[in-house]
Amino acid sequence: MNILNIEHVSKIFGEKVIFDDVSYGIHQGDKIGIIGINGTGKTTILKIIAGLEEPDEGQVITQNGLRITYLPQNPEFPPNTTILDYVADGKWQKDWATASEAANILNKLGIADHEEKIEHLSGGQKKRVALARILVNPADVLILDEPTNHIDNEMAAWLEDYLQKFKGALIMVTHDRYFLDRVTNKILEISHGKLYSYEANYSKFLELKAQREEMELAGERKRQSVLRMELEWAKRGCRARSTKQRARLERLEALKNGAAPVKDQRVELDSVETRMGKKTIELHHVSKSFGEKKVIDDFTYIILRNQRLGIIGPNGCGKSTLMKMIAGILKPDAGEIEWGDTIKIGYFAQEVPDMDRNLRVIDYIREVAEYIPTKDGKISASMMLERFLFDSAMQYTPVEKLSGGEKRRLYLLKVLMEAPNVLLLDEPSNDIDIPTLTILEDYLDSFSGIVVAVSHDRYFLDNMSDRIFAFEGEGHLVQYEGGYTDYLEARERRQADVSVEESVPVKENKSSRNGWKQNRKEKLKFSYKEEREFETIDEDIEKLEEKIASLEADMMKNATNSGKLREIVEEKEKAEKALEEKMDRWVYLNDLAERIEAQKNEKEAGL
Repeated sequence: MNILNIEHVSKIFGEKVIFDDVSYGIHQGDKIGIIGINGTGKTTILKIIAGLEEPDEGQVITQNGLRITYLPQNPEFPPNTTILDYVADGKWQKDWATASEAANILNKLGIADHEEKIEHLSGGQKKRVALARILVNPADVLILDEPTNHIDNEMAAWLEDYLQKFKGALIMVTHDRYFLDRVTNKILEISHGKLYSYEANYSKFLELKAQREEMELAGERKRQSVLRMELEWAKRGCRARSTKQRARLERLEALKNGAAPVKDQRVELDSVETRMGKKTIELHHVSKSFGEKKVIDDFTYIILRNQRLGIIGPNGCGKSTLMKMIAGILKPDAGEIEWGDTIKIGYFAQEVPDMDRNLRVIDYIREVAEYIPTKDGKISASMMLERFLFDSAMQYTPVEKLSGGEKRRLYLLKVLMEAPNVLLLDEPSNDIDIPTLTILEDYLDSFSGIVVAVSHDRYFLDNMSDRIFAFEGEGHLVQYEGGYTDYLEARERRQADVSVEESVPVKENKSSRNGWKQNRKEKLKFSYKEEREFETIDEDIEKLEEKIASLEADMMKNATNSGKLREIVEEKEKAEKALEEKMDRWVYLNDLAERIEAQKNEKEAGL
């Protein structure tokens, strides 16, 4: 039985249709993730369900006595209120345990001083206080707009567990794909004014969406085929005298007026960068403190060419401080940072810089460049905007008309337009929709430069990083190889090793403990990235071989055109080099897979 029904809802902002006669029913226990490109209406549908915004047409009908709580993207707070009072006051029915429950949730979300006035908090801390107020309230329906913004990975894991156990209905917008995978049982996609429902978590949704789009395309192909047949019939000079002929002409008109399926736009962006010399960025014994708090303590590291670094740690530990020092915005208290002469940094900050509200979207980008170089030649600011989902009409609207997510996407494009060879991304997934995130990840795959990212988005870190630096202890950074999943597994292994060592009797000397560790058989396994690479490497090799064969055929065709022939030869040499590298990786990965399988068989045999 539905506890809440969206019935024939329509909503228009200006000339833009947000919802066109949409309906949907929500059951008790539904955990719904809402997905869509920024500006499609994700926040609007949450506000309509929460009763904070009225649809132009249609209605939302709720079960009698249904209690709904709503966490907005940018919550507002009463003046002169302490954190604990605000959070505890959110409960429907207070009792002696309310303050204790509120304090416990605040602690889980990293808010330690419960008597602090809310106006003294940062934007991220305020969002976590608002989230705590929502969670302390046992509502029937929880509506959360970007609940994972401004919380670190450990808090996100705790929130996942909390919401999995929540008995009521959950409706949320989030860009955190692992969070969607582990918490939701339904996905609601907003696309071109319509709602598409999927009985699935995020991973399964991707499969079902691809199937839906393929079915729509198959239906459109069939419509076009029948339309061609009917047009041919009409051209032969039929006359609509009989009832059958009139019906056939009416069907022809219906076919002509039928709408083709509309596909979502995708962000497509060629890699744009400046050449990098041998010297990159070197940090030598860098330290930084704020008052008595040491955030970076004697950190030394040389960033390698084309490296992908992820930086993680609890809120307030110094991640953004480190990024600002690498960018040259902050100076270290001790030590030094050296930059190569060819280094050109693009810094994407957590907060969108102030934009001239009256400036047009295209002029904001033209402040950087009218044209920029790519691998395939020059590309205009207007074309770049098109690829970043700002169509020709949108390009000439004032910046103030954009949503928060659209402004952040525009800011990201401006950073990329500067053609840097070092990208510093501070929480790039905040307020960025999932389609844009996936294309940013594809862009970073082809980006021939350095990427350093601070992020709490575990999915993004797994896709982007080949090395993780984790803040552990006051100012100390610990290095882990691989992405976020690899980091978690390595940390768990280390903690297991420590617990085993602590369980060894005191009388056992150090050498015997070291001997136990040395003699212990290491468990072989693929890293997260290796596993993904192993799944696709055969296909990658086949594509490269086909490309080389095609280029060889082109060489024969252009044997008399020296200029074109030289281009083809260069491209063929690059493809052959890539194939050689892939073959080396294939040998390594297959050898590792065989050893993993052998170890597994040994274990099963009890050896």
